[in-house]
Amino acid sequence: MAAGGPNSQRIIPLEEGWNDEIKVKAIDKLQDLLNGGVGSGEASMFGPKEYVAIYTTCYDMCTQRSPYNWSRELYQRHGETIEQYLRHTVLPALQQKSGQGGTILLRELQVRWENHEIMNKWLKKFFTYLDRYYVKHHSLPTLSEAGLRNFRTHIYDAVKGDSTAAILELIQQERTGKIIDKSLVKNIVELYESMGMGSLDCYNTDLEEALLESSREYFARKQSEWINVDSTPDYLLKAETCLEEEKTRVSDYLNPSTEPKLLKVVEEELLEKVEMALLEKEGSGCHVLLANDKSEDLQRMFRLFGRLENGLQPMANIVQNFMASMGNDVISQRKARLDSGERDKNDDPKFVKALIALHEKYLSVVKTDFAGHALFQKALKNAFSEVVNKNVGNFSNAELFSTFCDRVLKSGGEKLSEQQVEENLDCIVQLFSYLTEKDMFAEIYRNQLAKRLLNQRSASDDAEKVMIAKLKMQCGTHFTSKMEGMLNDLAVGSEQRNEFDARMRNADSKLDFGVQVLTTGFWPTYKSPEVALTPEMTQCMEIFKEWHDNKHAKRKLTWMFSLGNASVRAVFGKKSYDLQLTTLQAVALNAFNDGVTLSFTELSKRLNLEEAILKPLMHSLSCGKYKVISKTPASNKINTTDTFTANAKFSCNMRKLRIPMASLDATHNARKVEEDRSIAIEAAIVRIMKARKTLPHQQLIGEVLTQLAFFKPNPRVIKRRIEGLIEREYLERSADNPNVYNYLA
Repeated sequence: MAAGGPNSQRIIPLEEGWNDEIKVKAIDKLQDLLNGGVGSGEASMFGPKEYVAIYTTCYDMCTQRSPYNWSRELYQRHGETIEQYLRHTVLPALQQKSGQGGTILLRELQVRWENHEIMNKWLKKFFTYLDRYYVKHHSLPTLSEAGLRNFRTHIYDAVKGDSTAAILELIQQERTGKIIDKSLVKNIVELYESMGMGSLDCYNTDLEEALLESSREYFARKQSEWINVDSTPDYLLKAETCLEEEKTRVSDYLNPSTEPKLLKVVEEELLEKVEMALLEKEGSGCHVLLANDKSEDLQRMFRLFGRLENGLQPMANIVQNFMASMGNDVISQRKARLDSGERDKNDDPKFVKALIALHEKYLSVVKTDFAGHALFQKALKNAFSEVVNKNVGNFSNAELFSTFCDRVLKSGGEKLSEQQVEENLDCIVQLFSYLTEKDMFAEIYRNQLAKRLLNQRSASDDAEKVMIAKLKMQCGTHFTSKMEGMLNDLAVGSEQRNEFDARMRNADSKLDFGVQVLTTGFWPTYKSPEVALTPEMTQCMEIFKEWHDNKHAKRKLTWMFSLGNASVRAVFGKKSYDLQLTTLQAVALNAFNDGVTLSFTELSKRLNLEEAILKPLMHSLSCGKYKVISKTPASNKINTTDTFTANAKFSCNMRKLRIPMASLDATHNARKVEEDRSIAIEAAIVRIMKARKTLPHQQLIGEVLTQLAFFKPNPRVIKRRIEGLIEREYLERSADNPNVYNYLA
């Protein structure tokens, strides 16, 4: 850039280069242009020739040999130039505006900051050589940094208090609904950010802290105003609006790092400090919103309190208590019906359907209004665990649920489509999941399943399999293995029945005889009276036994006459009927052929049946809907002094009749359930002690309760089982501490 070689270059004295060239042609002109109001976008403040001439002068002054290398002096004068301009021109202008209102001050500050950026830019261009070599070699602040530091020291530190107050005043105005110049605030915020010189320290210390403090005061005032006059939904609507507005405010003109801090202030003042007051507010709190199905308000409440740390727990507690109270209302309604004289029985579809409807409703609320949040799922579980395990009357809820399944699954029960059946089963399995007496449900369900299968009353094999699959998914294979075995028995038995039917066709028999072979371990235990069968029946049984023993020599057959059924052709007067009966009913009817009359004692001897079985048997034939046997004296109760004969006057419009008989077995064996529980408790104790070798009493009790999934035993029962295992030498008490047990291998 010099005209000629280094030896021929003229030496430029410092004062001459500075005063005659740099100051006059660059700095004075630049300051005049800035004071005249040049915009930052103007690129033609210095033409190319002017710029090159000034740059060359600076370059030459910095590259002259010592002692004429003026790099240090030019760097120093660069800083002094900016400082003088800021102190003598910029600062007085700002001080003059500071008393004229916040917006006026901020506008002046915006202009002066833009001018400073222009000055800094051009001076950096003119003194580029300094930046490249002198600054780098002497580890000094760059020209841009030096310019910023000067602005921060002489301008920013002097006006930041007033400018911060002005910004906060504008924000307050905007919060009250006034329109403000957002671009002005944004530009001043950027100034605060720039003063940090690569960090947000100035922004955080000088603006953000004051903003958060003033915001806290503002929202504390709003909270105290709103909490006394607004309902909970109205208050939360205002709080949500405030949060949205503050979020928008940050995106409009504040630094993004302020958003979480500012929103936390709003959350603390408007939500956290008054959470319980809002949740429990009379006439509009969470309880009232749930009672009135205010879905939108509940969703808003969930969203807002979900922003707080542990903010959802108090809400979940209220929801749990409310659901439990609604469930207890359903329990109370059942109790009121029973107290008013309604007959207590193990079939109460009204009660079960009410529980299902309630559970479906609040399951939907948890999924929809509370987004399936774990706290509310737990609240639902706890509430319904309390309700479902509260029994009223003589029958447990486990039995009521199982009987409801029986209604749904058996033919002639509830008239439902396939989809409705599956929906009902889904609902009942959800209620079942809350039961603590799952083993009791399993025992009752297995008995009812057996009756449906053996009496061919099951509406759909597919529905039966679906229900068992649902229980299996809920409780595991062990829970449903016997039920699956029952279905499997019937599926496998069909092949053998076809084979035996072919054998019977070759036999000389008047009966159409069939046998269902069951596996003893899968099916419930039944009373099996040794009834005196007719010769024809006995002959058929012997044929089957011979055929079965040939195929399965090692299997032992036990005949269960109480489970059999028969189709009997009966003639009363001139009309014949097809009667669908149990095997015992068929044998009893056969005894009255040819119009014989028998006393209760004679009939008992002839059929080889004890009183406890014969009474319900004869009741079904002589006191039920279809009185095919006449009883003397006539009454609805069977006595040992009664006499019986075929009812010659019997008549019915239907030709095919089914005569039901009361079951000889209870729906479940409570004693067997208790025995199974004792075995399960002992097995759990042994498993735990085998793994742990030594355990204190309370810890062992706790671990046993954790392992038992299908029922919750009383700790005293567990203690008795521990004592039993000590007697049988599976465990021993520690010699040092009687409350500690040792496992004996």
